[in-house]
Amino acid sequence: MAKKKSKKKVIIFSSIGALLLVLILVVVFGGKKEEIIPVQTEKVQRKTITQIVTASGKIQSEVSVTINPEVSGEIVSLPVKEGQVVKKGDLLVKIKPDAYLAQLERQTAAVNAAKAQLQIQKANLQKMESDFKRQEELYKKNLISISDYESAKAAYESQKAQYEASKHNVETAIASLSEVKTSLEKTTILSPMDGTISALNSHVGERVFGTGFSSGTAIMTVSDLNNMEARVEVGENDVVLISIGDTARIEVDAFPNRKFTGVVYEIGNSAKTKGLGTQEEVVNFEVKIRILDKEVKFRPGMSCTADIETETKVNVLAVPIQSVTTRTPKKFEAQMSGPEANVQSVNQQKDKKEQEKVQEVVFIVKDGKAKMVNVKTGISDDKYIEIIDGLKGDEEVVSGSYRAINRELEDGKMVTVENFKKQ
Repeated sequence: MAKKKSKKKVIIFSSIGALLLVLILVVVFGGKKEEIIPVQTEKVQRKTITQIVTASGKIQSEVSVTINPEVSGEIVSLPVKEGQVVKKGDLLVKIKPDAYLAQLERQTAAVNAAKAQLQIQKANLQKMESDFKRQEELYKKNLISISDYESAKAAYESQKAQYEASKHNVETAIASLSEVKTSLEKTTILSPMDGTISALNSHVGERVFGTGFSSGTAIMTVSDLNNMEARVEVGENDVVLISIGDTARIEVDAFPNRKFTGVVYEIGNSAKTKGLGTQEEVVNFEVKIRILDKEVKFRPGMSCTADIETETKVNVLAVPIQSVTTRTPKKFEAQMSGPEANVQSVNQQKDKKEQEKVQEVVFIVKDGKAKMVNVKTGISDDKYIEIIDGLKGDEEVVSGSYRAINRELEDGKMVTVENFKKQ
């Protein structure tokens, strides 16, 4: 009986050991099985690619004039309203002229007084000139002394100088009068152009300051709303791609599901920097785009986004933009040692730098395996990127998934293609 139990235990433990051995073999050999990566592919094709730079900004009128008074005073008349259409020469603002009228009266009186003084000096000069000529004749005949002659001459020259000074006083008074008249005229401000009052910042009774005080008070803005433009800010890396005459497709938030056509006509030379000296520092350049659609009435200040078409290439090899990724080559390993390595160390360092550069690559599928191909890229749009070198066409290039392309795939990896038909 004991022998039977012992024999039974041996069989049980042998079975358990065999089962464990099988499990170990399964784990060992199963773990060595190569992973097959599922991917999606797309054929390399020839396409027309348009490179686009996207920027946001505001709609503004091409021509707008801010009305700043040249003289200070109280607004007594403001016959326009915001949104009103005006013609060139229409009255926009009337500033209280009382102070300038008083100046005009005082300066007019000053001119008259200067002219009267000039007449007096002229009469005195004529008398002095006559006296001097008599004294000169008597001196020639030796009837008066030289001192009397010189005294008469000095008196004449002095009167002559006073007359010239009076003439200059009259000229100065007239110039001051003209200046006062100009200031009085500037109390009436007329529209410098045909347009629309796009902004009205002041009201009747408000005191405004002329341009002698910094930039003066901005009373209103007159804009030509028939010619509108999009002013967008483009980053420093993208602005170099844009040229005068580039076509733009503009989306305005106020007009959803609609695109307007525009043309780039001005590119800013001076940068607009935000967050200067901080980690959030951004450098942009203003680009102005003339809107060609005239039937829509835009309002200054509307938000917009512009897609600027900077370059178009026809019939070029292209792959999906997500197919292009980057890989860093394996670290350079010196194959030589000893004196020969020292001799060629400079060349090795150069080779090392070249090899350590990040390279653009795509993966193509061949015989169930991924093959990594170095490529040189060109322009791109929102879906495809140009391949300048590295592919010949008709290859099956891996286009998905993102994880497979950017993390999992390496040269020689086993793949399975899972392309889904587009509905």
